[in-house]
Amino acid sequence: MKESKFKEVLIFVAGTTPQIITETMYALIHKHPPVRPDEAYVITSAFGKKLIVKHLLESGIFSEFCKEFKIRESLLNQDSIIVITDRKGNELDDIRNGQENEYLGDFITEFIKGKASDQSARLHCSLAGGRKTMSFYLGSALQLFGRSWDKLYHVLVTPEFESNPDFYYKPNKNKTLEKDGRRMNTKDAEIFLAELPFIRLREKIHLDGMGFKELVSEGQKEIDTALTQPFVRVLLRDGLVSIGNNNIEFKPFHIVFYMYLLKQKLERCPYPDRVYCLECSDCFVQINDLATPAMTEALARDYGLLYGAHSGHVENFRRQWKEGIDLAKLRSDRSKINRDIIENLQDDTLATYYTITSLRKYGATRFGIKVEKGKIRIA
Repeated sequence: MKESKFKEVLIFVAGTTPQIITETMYALIHKHPPVRPDEAYVITSAFGKKLIVKHLLESGIFSEFCKEFKIRESLLNQDSIIVITDRKGNELDDIRNGQENEYLGDFITEFIKGKASDQSARLHCSLAGGRKTMSFYLGSALQLFGRSWDKLYHVLVTPEFESNPDFYYKPNKNKTLEKDGRRMNTKDAEIFLAELPFIRLREKIHLDGMGFKELVSEGQKEIDTALTQPFVRVLLRDGLVSIGNNNIEFKPFHIVFYMYLLKQKLERCPYPDRVYCLECSDCFVQINDLATPAMTEALARDYGLLYGAHSGHVENFRRQWKEGIDLAKLRSDRSKINRDIIENLQDDTLATYYTITSLRKYGATRFGIKVEKGKIRIA
């Protein structure tokens, strides 16, 4: 009876050594507890597929292996041997140049992404057997898309058997093999399965890229941002702005003014398709536009969320600034907000992302906040 709650899916990369497929399966079956595969896939070149078909399938070796260890023979077939293709779907005989190497990375990454989307499946990925670049891409793809239950392995075989082309696994009934005039018995062979730890980035970073290089670039930016910029959360009704683990009490006008500038990044970004703001300041607001009746009304609406729409505080605010908020007040309150943030964070470098920046551009002073828009949360 199958005890695992997962569908066990084996994924190999293979170059010119089909033996690694049966060696890895053997090692997994003899694991404690054993891993008995439900599906198996081999990613290889067109030439590699020919070798696998010839030496494993047509030779009958895989059939013998399956009978001996009670594995479904249809597990490995023509359809489960996946040939790497270029972007037009043309199969690659080999990886000969930089362009084909890029196709390889994209192909493996997309394959792992697809298999990792099945929440009922547990992936068992073997780095052994493929070219070094194949193994690199497989491990990297699993870092990007692997779940906590997915596994990564390397398989080691006793050297004299590893170099013997007639050794595919350790049979229950010992066999004598010969190479270069030297006889050896399979009872002396050992197959070691090394489980490799890896950093899992899935759901910790935001990835939209299609190709491997693009995904790595996005992932690096996400990590860089995560290390330098904690989330900023506006808890309006509590009068709090939370930056990372720092809760900062804001006065009523300060919190609605600060929240307005944050909302500019979320709602008025001229480049909504861009994931990262980086050095862009195009959402910053000209200070003269902040001193208008329209701005008074915009802040009054947020005052209504803070105090209640019919509160006297809201009407008093509207009356006081019906012609627009005084520029001197805006500059003064900006300084006070920045001082509160700097004093609470006690980190001048970090504070530069969260204080209100005054930027003179095209002859006009503009206010804005540098924090990445993906790091903003408004409750």
